[in-house]
Amino acid sequence: QVHLVESGGGLVQAGGSLRLSCAASGSIFSINAMVWYRQAPGKQRELVARITSGGSTTYADSVKGRFTISRDNAKNTVYLQMNSLKPEDTAVYYCAALISPLIGPPRGDYWGQGTQVTVSS
Repeated sequence: QVHLVESGGGLVQAGGSLRLSCAASGSIFSINAMVWYRQAPGKQRELVARITSGGSTTYADSVKGRFTISRDNAKNTVYLQMNSLKPEDTAVYYCAALISPLIGPPRGDYWGQGTQVTVSS
């Protein structure tokens, strides 16, 4: 079994910062891309940031220059440093990863349960 667990969400004032973490655990052979998504009430889920196993990153235009994605391959963990937060960043943030398990199913996408980020004005 493979699990992703997010942490670090919460309530913050506009202009503040939060750091999200997402740790993958279980029977893992390798992890390829790791991605942060978010979904605000009444809106579609959107990609926030993505990082490959080699460290290449991409960001949504709305977060460029404010958010930074990083990963610690030794810990199977991806991070999202969020600075200069705005009320429109309020959403449930999900991490996802393309993982090849040691045993069982073939490589596939795994998702965390989500963590709430609320930015007050």
